[in-house]
Amino acid sequence: MDLTLPQRLQQSVQGSFHKTALLQKRVRELIRGAAPLVESRETNPIKIAFLEMERGLIELIPDEDIVGGPPVPRP
Repeated sequence: MDLTLPQRLQQSVQGSFHKTALLQKRVRELIRGAAPLVESRETNPIKIAFLEMERGLIELIPDEDIVGGPPVPRP
């Protein structure tokens, strides 16, 4: 049986503030019009951000290191 999105999020995040912050920041960017980093027919920004995180396409960089920039895609 496939897990629901909340179940998959819970398994992946496992209480990690870092991953939660990463998802929140990326979802906000997607809502504001940022282009998804994955090809998908999915329109839910939470699901898109989670797919990006699962595939290792985004990471959270401390705000002290950047000035208001988005999560940086990994090469």
